[in-house]
Amino acid sequence: MNPLRALRQRLRRWFHARLPRTDTLVLNQRNVYILPTRAGWMLAFTLLLLLVGSINYQLNLGYLLTFLLAGSAVVGMHICHANLRGLALHLTPPSPAHAGQAASLDIRLGNERAKARYGIGVGVIAESASTDDTHLAWTDVPSQGSTTLQVAWAVPRRGLHELPALTAVTLFPLGTFRVWTVWRPAAQLLVYPAPESHPPPLPPGEPQPGFAGSASVQSTGEFDGVRAYRRGDPQKSIVWKKAAQSFAAGRNDLVSRDALSTQRQQLWLDHTRCGAPDLEARLSRLTAWVLMADRMGLDYGLRIPGREFLPDQGPSHRSRCLEAMALC
Repeated sequence: MNPLRALRQRLRRWFHARLPRTDTLVLNQRNVYILPTRAGWMLAFTLLLLLVGSINYQLNLGYLLTFLLAGSAVVGMHICHANLRGLALHLTPPSPAHAGQAASLDIRLGNERAKARYGIGVGVIAESASTDDTHLAWTDVPSQGSTTLQVAWAVPRRGLHELPALTAVTLFPLGTFRVWTVWRPAAQLLVYPAPESHPPPLPPGEPQPGFAGSASVQSTGEFDGVRAYRRGDPQKSIVWKKAAQSFAAGRNDLVSRDALSTQRQQLWLDHTRCGAPDLEARLSRLTAWVLMADRMGLDYGLRIPGREFLPDQGPSHRSRCLEAMALC
């Protein structure tokens, strides 16, 4: 790595560590910074050449042009700083995401002033990239109103992670000055394990205590034991894949799961029996199985190191299982 770039990253990490974490940030003179852009430095160099030429050749129109451009740049500097100063940033706590996917961060920008704000960019500051390489989402904020932006963050691995530092930037109106702030949110993001791309079929069901024998799970994930549909059967008990096969064959037969057969077996997702070589691969396969069983409306239990969840179904049961695997 370039030593200058490495030093810049260390200084940035040191500076970020000094900032307090908060989910709501109001921008003021203490947390808003301003520096000329490359275009601004080029303008300053051009003004210097114009001033030297005007002095050398005693050009009154040269003086007029030089000071007119310089005055415009100074006014633009104040407008650019005021465009960001006074803005309120609020982060909505993010929803859990799977490892390897992009987490969406919802940021609301509030403006209490009577003037609209133009060209506001918000983005995530990457640890390995310079600030200029940050990908920004741009928007305008209406007067005495608010707008919401979404920025994406590629989560690295499973677990509970602190959110990275964010930045808000503006170059309005001339682009000769860059005004920015650095914001460290206090919210945390729960990252579930990445589901396996092509998982094997669900494991066989285990017999419940008091029932002999075992029941199996087919490659489609449906338990054995189905019967003809009866009026009053809930829709979740209908085996829709078998019904689709009947419709394709020209029949209108519906089949439902046999409740008695279902009561004799339990679907357990056990990390010791999933067949993956290491812990991360096992969690990835279990995650895929949890999502598969949840889509099919099956009751399923989960066994992971140190935790066991009894068979159940529904969004809350799925969230508990995925959270336990994320923190395993």
